[in-house]
Amino acid sequence: MDDLIEALTIMRKHVPADRGWPTNCVHEELWVYGPSPVDMPKSAVVRLEELSFTWDDECEGWFSLRFGSC
Repeated sequence: MDDLIEALTIMRKHVPADRGWPTNCVHEELWVYGPSPVDMPKSAVVRLEELSFTWDDECEGWFSLRFGSC
């Protein structure tokens, strides 16, 4: 659970506070929408990838198979 909290904390620093519906779970994937990797420091992107999150350009969000389950 600490890894999930760390990942969400990293993303929280780079997404507007008023963004609604920031997460979604589809099949076995947890999605977190926003912030784009181009708007984040490289070190944050690398750490999210280490924590099992991958950016998807088409859906404009980060997803993880590690933390998702529906």
